[in-house]
Amino acid sequence: MESAAAHSRPRLFLLFFAVFLALFVLGTADVLTPRAVAQEGDDKGDEKPAPAAAPAAPQGHPIGKILVHIATSVGIGFGILLLGISITLVTLVVLLVLELRIEAAIPPAFVEEFTDTVNKRQFKQAYEMAKEDQSFVARVLTAGMSRLQYGIEDAREASFSMLESVKAGKEQLIVYLATIGTLGPLLGLVGTVFGMILSFMTLASGTQVNPQQLANDISHALAVTLLGIGLAVPAIFCHAFFKNRLTRLTHDAGTVADDLLTQMYYNSKKAGGEASEPAAAAPARPPAPPSPAVRPK
Repeated sequence: MESAAAHSRPRLFLLFFAVFLALFVLGTADVLTPRAVAQEGDDKGDEKPAPAAAPAAPQGHPIGKILVHIATSVGIGFGILLLGISITLVTLVVLLVLELRIEAAIPPAFVEEFTDTVNKRQFKQAYEMAKEDQSFVARVLTAGMSRLQYGIEDAREASFSMLESVKAGKEQLIVYLATIGTLGPLLGLVGTVFGMILSFMTLASGTQVNPQQLANDISHALAVTLLGIGLAVPAIFCHAFFKNRLTRLTHDAGTVADDLLTQMYYNSKKAGGEASEPAAAAPARPPAPPSPAVRPK
């Protein structure tokens, strides 16, 4: 019951994140959709007619126009860099989703088949089965079984070392997510500073500057920061999610591997004891009768 509840937590967490992302997208779309801005007086009794030459109310920009503006603002250099980071982020997330599944780390079919093989005391077949499997728990079992002949404590130490080694390998991928989450805003800040430098150089040129063109240049600079933050938000979330997921899988894999190692150890001891019992329980051969003594005449 506890295991099922623990496995359902990541699904609830993902559902919460999906709902939050959907609300964020809907809210952004509502802000970006075209809509007229009505201008009304604060005093309802003021019935002065609006001037005939009043300018038209400002209209919002369509989403497609804003996306095109952002794409053109990034430029070729920052565009290639941010695109490469985006592809790397998606690749890491997909890879970690596939590897950090409970079915992939602790396959139920493998655990059941390994248990049946050990109960049948086919220890060599069980070792070969664990050696050929590449799952989390199988690699830990293989390291432990290679030291099982020296005692259960040595086997547990070997399996614990392998457990930490496999965990460290997975953590390397998760650390890259944190790196992307840190570098995203910094890259956006670099693009923004570069755009602001160009804008202020235009102001310092001494020529008459069009304020509308200057505001357009500043919006181009801020678009790079928007993309950098857009990369950082999912990277930071996925880093926290997969880090907690790996901790849970490591604990579960270590517990299952220790149980299977203990079962194999006591089955091997039991098999050895039964093999020695027939020899010990075999009845002793009765001593030969003494040769009759030669009677003196």
